[in-house]
Amino acid sequence: MDYETIILEKRGNIAFLTLNRPERLNALSPQMTEELSAALDEVDDDDEVTALVITGAGRGFCSGADVGGMAGGNQQSESSARNAEALRQGLIRSAGRVQPKLQKLKKPTIAMVNGAAVGAGCDLAMACDLRTGCEKTRFMNAFVRIGLFPGWGGTWLYPRVMGVGRALEFLFTGDFMEAEEAGRLGVLNRLVPSEELEKETMALATRIADGPPLAMRLAKMQVYKGLNMEFETALGIAAACETITLGSEDHREGVTAFREKRKAAYKGR
Repeated sequence: MDYETIILEKRGNIAFLTLNRPERLNALSPQMTEELSAALDEVDDDDEVTALVITGAGRGFCSGADVGGMAGGNQQSESSARNAEALRQGLIRSAGRVQPKLQKLKKPTIAMVNGAAVGAGCDLAMACDLRTGCEKTRFMNAFVRIGLFPGWGGTWLYPRVMGVGRALEFLFTGDFMEAEEAGRLGVLNRLVPSEELEKETMALATRIADGPPLAMRLAKMQVYKGLNMEFETALGIAAACETITLGSEDHREGVTAFREKRKAAYKGR
C-alpha cells in the first residue's frame, strides 16, 4: 500500500515506521490514523518482520491530534450534543483503530522518541512495548491543559508504564516529563545522545528481532494479560505456553545452536 502521511520500510527483519508530517510536528490527522491502522495490519501479517520501530520525521515524535475538529476549535457544531457524539465516534475510528492494534501487535514494538511526544502522541509512544530517547525527548499529557480526558488510552497505559502515583501526577498536572526523569522512571528503556539514538535503537531492535518469535509473542501476550489475572491463573497459562514452545522448531534450533556454539536462526515455528 502507498502511504502519504507515514513512511513504512523494511530494514531486514525490522519494520521501520516514520510519522511523516514534520511541518505539523507529525500531528495525527484522520488520514494518518487510517494509514497507521493499515500499516500495523501490514506489519502484523508480514512473517518476515519480527519487530517494529516507530519514530517521527523532523524534530518531534508526535504533537498529538490535530485540534481543528475539537469542540473549541474552528469546526464547532451548532448542536453540542451532536458534536459530542461525532467526536466520540471519531475517537473510536482513530484511537480505537490504532492503539489496540499497536498494543496487541504480535511483534515487539519500540517507540524511538526523537523529540516531543504530546497528547495522543504521548499515548502512541506509551502503547509500544519499549521506548528509546535522547536529550530532546519529552512527554506530556496535553489533554488536561485544554480540559479534555485522554482519549487515546493514557489512563490505562500510564500506570502500567510509570506506576500509579506518577501516572496520576502526570495526568493531573499536564507537566512535561523530561528525558532524564523518563529514563529514571523506566519510561525510556534507553536514553542516549541524539546523534546515537537511531544506531542504539536499531541495535536493540535487531537483538530482539533476531530472537525466537513464537516464544516472544507468547511472552508479550502473557505480560499484558497477566496484569489483570491472579498469579495462580498466570502460572497455569505459563505452563501451557511453555509446552507450546517445548515442541517448537525454534526450541530445537535454539538448543542445537547452543551446542554448536553458533547464532540460532529462528523461524517462528
